[in-house]
Order: sequence, then C-alpha cells, then structure tokens
Amino acid sequence: MTDGFLLRGPLIALRGQGVAVATAAHLLNRAGVSISHEPGKRHPVPVIMLSDPALSLLRDVSGRTDLFAEKPRIERRVVRWGAGEAVAMPHGAAVVSENDLADALAASLIGNNAHPSTITLLMTIHGMAPFPVSATQRFGERLSSTARVRLSSQADPATCWIESVVDGWLFLTPDGTGGAWLLAVGGTPEALASQAPMIAPLIETMEPASGTFDTSPRMLEQLAGDGWLALGTAALAFDPICGDGTAQAVREAILASAVITALSRGEDQAALITHYQSMLLAAMRRHLQLSLPFYGGAGSSPWWRAQYAASRAGYDWCTAHLATMPEPRFALHGFDLVRRERAA
Repeated sequence: MTDGFLLRGPLIALRGQGVAVATAAHLLNRAGVSISHEPGKRHPVPVIMLSDPALSLLRDVSGRTDLFAEKPRIERRVVRWGAGEAVAMPHGAAVVSENDLADALAASLIGNNAHPSTITLLMTIHGMAPFPVSATQRFGERLSSTARVRLSSQADPATCWIESVVDGWLFLTPDGTGGAWLLAVGGTPEALASQAPMIAPLIETMEPASGTFDTSPRMLEQLAGDGWLALGTAALAFDPICGDGTAQAVREAILASAVITALSRGEDQAALITHYQSMLLAAMRRHLQLSLPFYGGAGSSPWWRAQYAASRAGYDWCTAHLATMPEPRFALHGFDLVRRERAA
C-alpha cells in the first residue's frame, strides 16, 4: 500500500474529468503527491450500471464501505441474443450517474492542488485530448445514442434488459424513478426498438434521442511516454457490451498512480512506461476476446458481420503488439507497483 508515502517537491499534472482522473487524484493525494488539475469539458454519462465487483473496487479505493449503498439496485439481467430465447439471470449492480462517481472522489481534485509554477513537474497524466501521441486504433464503427423512456407497468425496476436486433443492440437500464435509459448501438433508439420484441413492450413513452456518440472499442497506439501517461475513455474505451468500462477506468487509475509512486522511489521510467503500455494493451485484448462471441453470435446482417470482423482484427492487432513486448517486470501489490521478484 502507498498510504503514508510522501512525495515532496515534484508535481503531477492531471488533465481531464471523469472516473479515471478522479480516482487517480484520490490515490495520489492519499500518497501525499502534489497535484495540479486542468478539468477541461466533457458531457457526463447520465446513468451507469455499476456492477458489484466494480463497486467493491471503488469502495476499496475510497475507503468507504457504504459507498452508493443508497442508490437503486439492479438484481436481475434478462438477455435475448441472436436467435435464442430470452434468458434471465441474477445480477448485482448499483445505478449511479457519472457525476455521482466523480463527486465521490472530487475532494482529491481540490484539497491538494499545488500551483505548477512553484514546484517541479514530474509527470503529466492526460485524461483528455490533446495527447502527446494522437494516433488511435479503432476496432469497429459503433455509433450510439440514448433516450430517456418511461417504463410500462410490466417492467420490473430491479431488472435490466439486453437485446440484439438486426441492425444493432439495445440496453435498457431502469434508474429507480420509474424511468429508464435506453442505449441503442448501431442505430437510433426508435429504429432499433421497433425491431426488439422483448424490449419494445417494456417502453411506455420515449423522449427524443440524444445526438450520436462513439461506443466502438478504441485506444491510443501509445498510452505512455517520457514524462506522461494517458488514461480514461478518451485514451482507451471499451465497448459497453461487456459492462466493464467503469471498472477498467478505476484499474487504469490504480495502475497510473502506482507507476507515479514507483517512479518517485527511483524505479526506471522506461521500464515503468513499458509496463503501463503492455498492461493496458493486454486489457484491451482481453476485452475484445470477451466481445467476440457476442458479435459472432448475434446475427448475420452486414452490421454484425462488419463489427465481428473489426473486433477480430483488433484482437489480432493487440496480440501481435503484445508479442513484441517484454514480460512484465512489475506487479501490483495492493495499490503499489513492485518488482515481480519481490512480490513473489
């Protein structure tokens, strides 16, 4: 653990907003690291279904065992995928907004904000553009939009629904107020809902959809370099199909803060940068591997075939690049990064 470690003098500059930046700030603050923060602007996600494993990780980071205990719960997931029948299964998640997540850790972005002109800059953590390296790999073209809906009386407010259709897929998440958010991937909410025999009857009314946004998995080709790290969805984004995006943002922040504290102890910067790059590349590869069965088994329309091919090509790209990288020299021990021989 890095509790009690004090880094006096060097400064970490944080750029951006969101879960990854707020988590990194919290951990660096706890380690006594001086930070400055450039917030930038972004549109927060209106609703996040925070899985119990992700919630446990956030509680561990924040030290608050009751974090989001008061939020609405999702206890069941119903999935209708491809040609199969709808399948119900237990699920555990809290329904929160991205603002809720950021606010839970926001004090870290205020309480230890050093003035950059009075202290030596050690490293910059970029959570928003521009990045030092802008070349990006994209593993699909999945434009999405969301719409606020009023649920019908037959919709259980503690259940979420996922359904594939001919031209994309839908994710309906109740928000605990009698309403829900409908995420449509591949088309407009109205168009995809018209193709959805499971989800359509659960919707009583639908408000106009938001503008489109990108939910394709993607990552900067370089996520770290001399004096900088990149994190958050602007740098590396998961497809929402696996529901692991928030947990991934927290894991990135844990790794980034661990790299900073290891660097301050005198560990080799080049080795730490390589480790950071390889761990995030491996995370994207695992994500694409988990996504492949969804895109391969949902349908045979041109949209599904194109997205499967892009996911497969992305998996192969990650595999090829990982093969050129050395074996990891570090391992996480709690929130600290140590050499593997010492962690064994």
